[in-house]
Order: sequence, then structure tokens, then C-alpha cells
Amino acid sequence: MSVETGGGGRAGRKILVVANETMVGEVLHDCVRSRAVADGPAEVLIVAPALNSRLRHWISDVDGARRGAEQRLQLCLDRLAELGIEAHGLIGDGDPLQAIEDSLKLFTPDEIIISTHPEGRSHWLERGLVQRARDRYPQPIRHVVVDLELGHEYLAEQAM
Repeated sequence: MSVETGGGGRAGRKILVVANETMVGEVLHDCVRSRAVADGPAEVLIVAPALNSRLRHWISDVDGARRGAEQRLQLCLDRLAELGIEAHGLIGDGDPLQAIEDSLKLFTPDEIIISTHPEGRSHWLERGLVQRARDRYPQPIRHVVVDLELGHEYLAEQAM
């Protein structure tokens, strides 16, 4: 996947979305749509970290992780396109904080949306990803929780 960062003179916000399995959740798509149309057309970049087991990462076996991330990313981009949102995507580092950092070298967002599983099932929340991102970056961070097992999805916190 590639990203276009020029914007082509488009007005509106620049939104960075970081998600893994949860990028197929409707609440995430609805959140992106509402934020993307709030101030006119927006540039949206979806980043899918290529999550891998430590062992597979250590032996440099990242192909399966990349394929899975590419499939999820394409589903998300297709769904956003159905909603009238033009978005671009890229596969990011397996560490979501590093994926954000790398993305910021290509794209300067006005806000960042982080999508996670619910507490108790989210490794990202266990590692404090949302708070660490808020501590590190000046952009407002929105946290969207998607519970794919129960079908419960909600905006966990407003941007801070």
C-alpha cells in the first residue's frame, strides 16, 4: 500500500487512524466519516501495524503479518470508500507507537484516532498505548473501542 501526502490542495482536516483487527468495526468507520466531513473534505491515512509474534519477528518471518494487515487495511479502505471517504493506507511497524511515529514522517495529521479491542482483551491498552500517544504527540487523540466478539463498539474517549 502507498500513501499520497500532497493533498492536492484539499481543504479540511488531516486524520491519522491506527488500528489492527478493529479496523473492520462500524463505529470506527462512523467516527472517521464524522471527523472527515466536519470541516470539509479531509485527508485520511489508515495505518495497519503488521503485528507478529515475537518469535516470528525474531526470525524475520513477517510475511504472514503483512498479508493479514494488508487484507484488513483493504477491507477498511473499501468500507470507507462506500461511505464516501477517500482514504489512503499503509502497513506500519508492529509496534503501534512506532507505526504512529513513522507515519508522522510522511503525514502531519490534525488528529489521531486509535482503535482498540476492549480493556482486558487489548494488548495495546495493557501497554498504555493511548496514554503514551497522548503524552508524546500534540495532536488530539480519539480512542475508539471495537468489541468484535460481542458486537459492541463505542467511542471510548473524546480527543484530549
